[in-house]
Amino acid sequence: MYEVTDIDEQDLTKRFTHHPPKANQTERYEDLRHHAKLLAHKMMKACPRSRELSRALTHLEEAVMFANAAIARHELLEHRT
Repeated sequence: MYEVTDIDEQDLTKRFTHHPPKANQTERYEDLRHHAKLLAHKMMKACPRSRELSRALTHLEEAVMFANAAIARHELLEHRT
């Protein structure tokens, strides 16, 4: 068996806890999603329907998800406005 350290516990809490939006986070989440949708639109117009396009769209979706998670999980309370 492996030990779960205090640092591991902090990481798990950060990963599996709801992080309600603070300050202007909601607007930034929406801005990231908006720009990703614009790029997705361009990709769909420029690329033939294919497995590769599907994967590109999935990765774009994941990129937005992880960017939003970075904001939610790691932003300090004294974030800029």
